[in-house]
Amino acid sequence: MTSTSDHQPADARSDWEARIALRSDEEGPTSGIPLLVGPADLAADAGVGHVRLSWSPVSGAVGYLVHRTPLRDGVPIGELTPIDHLGGDVLSVPDTWYVDTAGEPGKPYAYAVAAVPEVTVTGPLSAPIHAAALPADGNAPTVTLRVDAADEGVPLPRPWQPMIGSERLSQLLCTDTSGGREIGRELLAALRRIREEVGVETVRAHSILHDDLAVYREVDGVPVIDFTGVDRVYDLVLSIGLRPVVEIGFMPRDLASDPDRTVFEYRGVISPPKDWDRWAELVRALVAHLLERYGETVLSWDFEVWNEANLEVFWSGTRDEWMRLYDVTAKAVKDVDPRIPVGGPSSAAAGWVDALLEHANRSGAPVDFVSTHTYGSPPLDLRPTLHRLGFPDARILWTEWGVTPTHFHPVNDGTSAATFLLSGMRSAAGRVEALSYWVASDHFEELGRPPRLLHGGFGLITVGGIAKPRYHALRMLAQLGETELSVQASGDGANGLVQSWASRRADGSLAILVWGSTLDQSKRDGDPALARQIRLAVEGAAGRTVTVTRLDREHGDVTTLAEQLGVADWPTGEQWDALRVADSLPVEKVETRARVGAAVVELHLPQPGAVLIEVAGS
Repeated sequence: MTSTSDHQPADARSDWEARIALRSDEEGPTSGIPLLVGPADLAADAGVGHVRLSWSPVSGAVGYLVHRTPLRDGVPIGELTPIDHLGGDVLSVPDTWYVDTAGEPGKPYAYAVAAVPEVTVTGPLSAPIHAAALPADGNAPTVTLRVDAADEGVPLPRPWQPMIGSERLSQLLCTDTSGGREIGRELLAALRRIREEVGVETVRAHSILHDDLAVYREVDGVPVIDFTGVDRVYDLVLSIGLRPVVEIGFMPRDLASDPDRTVFEYRGVISPPKDWDRWAELVRALVAHLLERYGETVLSWDFEVWNEANLEVFWSGTRDEWMRLYDVTAKAVKDVDPRIPVGGPSSAAAGWVDALLEHANRSGAPVDFVSTHTYGSPPLDLRPTLHRLGFPDARILWTEWGVTPTHFHPVNDGTSAATFLLSGMRSAAGRVEALSYWVASDHFEELGRPPRLLHGGFGLITVGGIAKPRYHALRMLAQLGETELSVQASGDGANGLVQSWASRRADGSLAILVWGSTLDQSKRDGDPALARQIRLAVEGAAGRTVTVTRLDREHGDVTTLAEQLGVADWPTGEQWDALRVADSLPVEKVETRARVGAAVVELHLPQPGAVLIEVAGS
């Protein structure tokens, strides 16, 4: 979770690197964590370039941790250890299957799986099994998919739609430039684009109480509160059709018990308040002001307490002090109007969820939603935790999520991050209310402003407003229809290495997404052994027009195009124009074969790669 850039200011970067791994929760996990058994029925399906593992669900598990060790003559070499797919954060996965592409093809491994009841606790391992990925022979295996156009279907969940992350919203007012581009103007344009093209409804950002918006100061010891800056940024957000998620933090300098404890280049203050009553008054004043200015729409805004207090870099107090902050803040919000939703713990790596809920059971504090963050894996399944601790109706909001927690990581810019996004959204559908990708734009400066166009920034859209592959993946998701259709899959890689999501729109047309899926970031630049031939048969669609939209290293990947153009740190004027080719994905009409009333489409799916197949209505 550290920056890999050599271009960041030394103070912000060194501070971040020194503290990002330090936890504020030295007490360890809370009491009452259930003891879970090792998963049963572990099975392995070996295919070219991968092993697909599957197992039976364990009641009470929020996820599963897959372990592996190599074999020699059938005997394990060393202890079974978790497979590190290089996500840099929580390695546990929520589903009852896992695709391992990190092993050496032809080399046998022992595999076992443990159930995870809470992110810091791992249960006993299952009985181990042995398997080896098959080596490639130069021919891509075929995966066959079948979809019935007349399938009754079910409503299709859209976890990408409720929320997106952003740099602190005060940057909307910034007239400075990065790469010759005005920061505030482009950040607003990126948010507007995501609203219009993806349908995202809200934006979450840090630091609405930071001193750059001049919300709070003390004059001769007397509080002076001014929400003019907040109004300016929220007016802009609302003007483009978004609503804010109000992350309540960081601490105004004049209210901080230790104003020298800060985070990021912009020096957000991370200490508890020096006066708890004045903190409560500030929160009440903020909520009352928003309700007065914007009306009852504020009743639909989520108010989230702080950010990642379980990391020392974001909270200089203790866990007990943060629980007090939660109680005081939540009460202040509800004092204004009990209908306004409030929640947390807004934690890193799925931490403190159990701790907050156990605390709220004792203190009586309201928890309308549970929010947390993970990177590098699909979000864990917190529903068992909420039921166990008596909050079954609380919404689950993953208010930060992405392919990596690391600033300036090259995985952020290419196509493999796009297929990761598709896999995570598919996994989360129906079990989280929001899966908020972090963040909208590369105009993002927690550790300093972007040093070059392709710097591994968190943004979905570059400086200069060019879509990265991850943004294209969101756009593909947004093309899915309202009704989810079942898919029958078979062949080497089906329902694992190759994932799919089929849908029907209100006009009868179909939208079917197919992509290559692996969490293994060592394959971010591609592996020919993981490519597949796809044969899609759509029953009842013979004779209909079919189009495909491709996303891979050669289609829609700005990194490939920039390399071909010889772009240095920042593009020249002509290069900016040429890079616009990557800003949209071309739609191609394809020939189909008719077979017993079905339209059959055959195509090659590289790794990394995704394709959106659209079938016209009847």
